Amino acid sequence: MSDKIAYSRQGDIAVLTVQNPPVNALSHAVRQGLWDRMDQAEADAGVRAVLIVGEGRAFFAGADITEFGKPPLEPHLPDLINRIEASPLLVVASMHGVSLGGGLEVALGCHNRIAVPSAKVGLPEVHLGLIPGAGGTQRLPRLTGVEPALDVMTTGRHIGADKAHALGIIDVVQDGDPMENGLAYVQKLLAEGAARSPVSEMDPPAPIDWDSAFDAILARGRGQISPAWCVRAVQASVEKPFAEGLKAERQIFYDLMQTDQRKGMIHAFFSERAVSNLPELKGVDPRPVQHIGVIGGGTMGAGIATAALLAGLRVHLLEMSAQAGEAARGRIAGNLAGALKRGKISADQHDAILTQALQIVTSYDTLSDVDLAVEAVFEDMEVKKQVFAELDRVCKPGAILASNTSYLDIDAIAATTSRPGDVLGLHFFSPAHVMKLLEVVVGAETAPDVVATGFALGKMLGKISVRAGVCDGFIGNRILATYRTAADQMILDGASPYDIDAALEAFGFAMGPFAVADLAGLDIGWAVRKRKRAEGQAPKRDATYADTLCEQGHFGQKTGKGYYDYAAGPKARVPNPDVTPMIEADHARLGITPRLFTREEIVRRYMAAMVNESAKVVGEGIARRPLDVDMTLLFGYGFPRYHGGPLKWADIVGLEALLKDIKSYAIEDADFWAPAPLLEQLVADGKTFDDLNKKG
Repeated sequence: MSDKIAYSRQGDIAVLTVQNPPVNALSHAVRQGLWDRMDQAEADAGVRAVLIVGEGRAFFAGADITEFGKPPLEPHLPDLINRIEASPLLVVASMHGVSLGGGLEVALGCHNRIAVPSAKVGLPEVHLGLIPGAGGTQRLPRLTGVEPALDVMTTGRHIGADKAHALGIIDVVQDGDPMENGLAYVQKLLAEGAARSPVSEMDPPAPIDWDSAFDAILARGRGQISPAWCVRAVQASVEKPFAEGLKAERQIFYDLMQTDQRKGMIHAFFSERAVSNLPELKGVDPRPVQHIGVIGGGTMGAGIATAALLAGLRVHLLEMSAQAGEAARGRIAGNLAGALKRGKISADQHDAILTQALQIVTSYDTLSDVDLAVEAVFEDMEVKKQVFAELDRVCKPGAILASNTSYLDIDAIAATTSRPGDVLGLHFFSPAHVMKLLEVVVGAETAPDVVATGFALGKMLGKISVRAGVCDGFIGNRILATYRTAADQMILDGASPYDIDAALEAFGFAMGPFAVADLAGLDIGWAVRKRKRAEGQAPKRDATYADTLCEQGHFGQKTGKGYYDYAAGPKARVPNPDVTPMIEADHARLGITPRLFTREEIVRRYMAAMVNESAKVVGEGIARRPLDVDMTLLFGYGFPRYHGGPLKWADIVGLEALLKDIKSYAIEDADFWAPAPLLEQLVADGKTFDDLNKKG
């Protein structure tokens, strides 16, 4: 087992070099190897100190994800760290790359820590629905104090070496080779006669108001429990002897392992990595993309251009006039200023992007050399067709023609060109340089290497890319239209927009559907409703209250009023008193006697509609796997990560009971609540949505 840890001597220093590429994950073999090599060092005559250093890209990137879900094997990580810390030899960690989760906990079990300036540390276990479980909650507060330690644990953020040094996590930050740095540092400590300094023997930090901290962090996490339970583990580090604190930490860790939230977050963790792994693209090389054209410089077009520029691509942005082009340049400059402020780019990069990489143009002919063109113009089929006719005319052979449409038929757009195989949808979400989701919409004739290029571009832009088939709204907006209709129907039956928003925010959404509509702009939904009515797709009970709001010029936050009144600012949501009379008018017109809805009933109906439509989307092949739906809703629609996605949530709460509820709702409206055939089949077979994910 020791082959993952190389042993060598440098005078009186034993060097343990971790060799588990690519990121030195703390696998069973690594843990056993460290234990064995510590035994070897302590038995090696003349050794006075141990240096632990990682080979390759990192010190330790954390747990080995291939071991998730399997029975843990000894030595367990907490025992290994305690064994390292208890060594009579001086033990030093020399850190580079990342030291995350158990990797940082190993470093905290060493007596001293040195790192290169580019190193990063963190305890991201909350993102898996857990707390640090190998002493992190007990050792870190002794070095940093309670509040900085809680910030590290409850956010899961990566911290740079300089900040970690300022917090007391790292003793020395020094540029150079980690091995050479570590040896020089150990030699210096030995020469100075430095004593071992186990963190566990340090005095515990001062207490805080634990209950207030727990409640505040629980509220900040919108119901996610693992960050709040970090508070209780740290509380144990203050109030209990170290050994007892470790036991308390481990008990909390094990309790969280059994929760539905942990199941949801583990599902999200693995699905995020699996969503872009498509069997159909194995062995298919993407086309090269270094130069893109963006047609339309509004909020969406400017965001797409910004994302491409930040990824190092050249961008030609087309607008119809010089004035509109300068407005687009201003939007992009504003986006880049935000990236500069956040440290995403340097001042030199910022200036080079605006003066060299970005060109604002007013003629389609200037797009003749782009590798990929994406339109972001008004959501109107005739307008889109005109744009594609021009792109087909000017773009070079092999250039990819992409539409950012949210709803429209990619096949109909492709049919207007002489190269339908080069056409696909790239549905970005606004703001496109911030939002992580990208729906790669594959038409009937889209070539495989064009699909591969869409995914390659998504990776270049740092997106979570999901394959979607062609239908009205693709994956996300099709499902959105359904669960939003369920919300509208509940309003007709007696729930208020404010009851619904409150219930769903308590479920974990950052904003309820009516607050989201105000943020996005009510005119968007208004346009969709008018189009669907014109196509004969109006619902049986067609409400008009939202149309009335729009007819009066109230489009949400951008006009200062929608479902809410924003007179006191965008964050000071106050229910708009004009909305209730509009809803009451619909009740009277439709002959409806309103009734009360509990929060639980609101959530159940809303989620049942979401799951049922999601199952139809998977059953029809619009989404290939349930996890594709889950990732779409997580990264594009604010679905709470700790529930894992709507189909993982459905698995957790139970498909049979959910189907029974859907059938009971269908008594009221058989068309809207028609059960998805896939859901019925899974229940009949005693299977889950996750069983379909495992099939690949």
